[in-house]
Amino acid sequence: MTILNNIWNFFATNILTQPAYFIGFLVLIGYVLLGKKWYDTLAGVIKAIVGYFILSVGSSGLVSNFRPILVGLKDVFNLDAMVIDPYFGQNAVTAGVNKVFGKAFSSVMTLLLIAFIINIILVRFKKVTKLRALFTTGHVQVQQASTAFWLIMFACPFLTNDLAILAVMAVILGLYWAVASNLTVEPTQELTKGAGFCIAHQQMFGIALFSKIAEKIGEHDKKRGKQTRRLEDIELPGFMSIFNENLVCTSLLMIIFFGAILLLLGKSYLVKAGFLAKTDNFLFYILTTCMYFSVYLTILQLGVRTFVTELTTSFQGISNKLLPGAVPGVDCAVAYGFGSPNAVPIGFLAGAVGQFIAIVTLIIFKSPTLVIAGFVPVFFDNATIGVYANNKGGAKAAIILPFFAGLIQVFGSAFIATFVGMAAYGGYLGMFDWATVWPIFTIIMKYLGVIGVGVVILVLLLIPQFQYRANKDAYFACTEDFETYAKLKGIEVEEDDWDDDYDE
Repeated sequence: MTILNNIWNFFATNILTQPAYFIGFLVLIGYVLLGKKWYDTLAGVIKAIVGYFILSVGSSGLVSNFRPILVGLKDVFNLDAMVIDPYFGQNAVTAGVNKVFGKAFSSVMTLLLIAFIINIILVRFKKVTKLRALFTTGHVQVQQASTAFWLIMFACPFLTNDLAILAVMAVILGLYWAVASNLTVEPTQELTKGAGFCIAHQQMFGIALFSKIAEKIGEHDKKRGKQTRRLEDIELPGFMSIFNENLVCTSLLMIIFFGAILLLLGKSYLVKAGFLAKTDNFLFYILTTCMYFSVYLTILQLGVRTFVTELTTSFQGISNKLLPGAVPGVDCAVAYGFGSPNAVPIGFLAGAVGQFIAIVTLIIFKSPTLVIAGFVPVFFDNATIGVYANNKGGAKAAIILPFFAGLIQVFGSAFIATFVGMAAYGGYLGMFDWATVWPIFTIIMKYLGVIGVGVVILVLLLIPQFQYRANKDAYFACTEDFETYAKLKGIEVEEDDWDDDYDE
């Protein structure tokens, strides 16, 4: 038993919760099942791991670039508040779960393993469950297992037996991973023209919801005789034509928006806080900081192209031999390699405006919990929603929907973090699903007890059944034969540079 436990701890610590190596592990299994030559398999594994590392450099660069603004707004305006951010949320659970519930944080890793096994079983029996997506984003699984651990412990005090608690948590979390990522299959396949993956992140219900709303916006425009114009279809005239170029658009928007915040913070604060040397030029610091957003976005998109090709190709081996018709659920940043590149900064900025308005509202109405916007929700939630909204409903949807998402992220997080007591420990996960769906789950279980647990499980099981019934002819074709799916849905599939890379 000790040997098995050591093996599991090694696998969980070094592979399962390390997304680059977990992606490499999946590529290895897939290529072996496909019967690839050893050197092709080795090359594919290396490209997948390095590609994810490249994506991570871009992601972490974006986060660190935003840090002076995040810290500055907190320090300059003397806001003692909870930060909505996955890492702050995980730290809050680590700090408080033993004090509040008398449980060790190490239980979270056991929860993660069992929930992941449940996800695999649900996909393996997809003919019954109608679930097609395997959640493979390891670092996100750790963050979500942490927060789910706290929420379910709070909502279910009637579960006194440790095994019963773990079983309920694992079933609900495993179902959430399978069901929520499955909701993103159609929107992602349509966005990528059949690239063969879906999203496994923190805003999966958000992607499904806003894709539907964006589609309605597009249909409404057509009924009024207006063409639904996506951002990539808009050619701006005159001097505004410079915004047609992604690097220029991102840099200028960041200079205007975040440059203004840095000016408000002032050079003296930035020097005192250690972000800027006294001898450095303040203007060029602002320019450099803001334009580095474009640099990190470009790096992130390079990483996407490098590892997704290997993952989706190799996953055919897993899909054919172990999990027929399944697709891997990956980081939301992978979507940024498709559609309009300008949807990323525009979705981000629209969501940021929504979050800032919501934060000011909390301050005005003297909310018991004040919120500081963390970069991960404000960027990765809203940029992702912007990409999907633009694809379904055009430029209007790409601006409006992330704005409302920003409002929801702050208000929902402030409510649930106060309700369950996480606000006292300084952080909450804060991304869309965890500001909407999970608060609803928590309230249902808290006030309905065992019946509430049953209701949550039943609702999650029914969602894919309703998806299937609404789209029987095309449902499984979406992942197994996208060309047929596209014909059934009337989607035009055009060859582009990404398709050429993917075919290779």
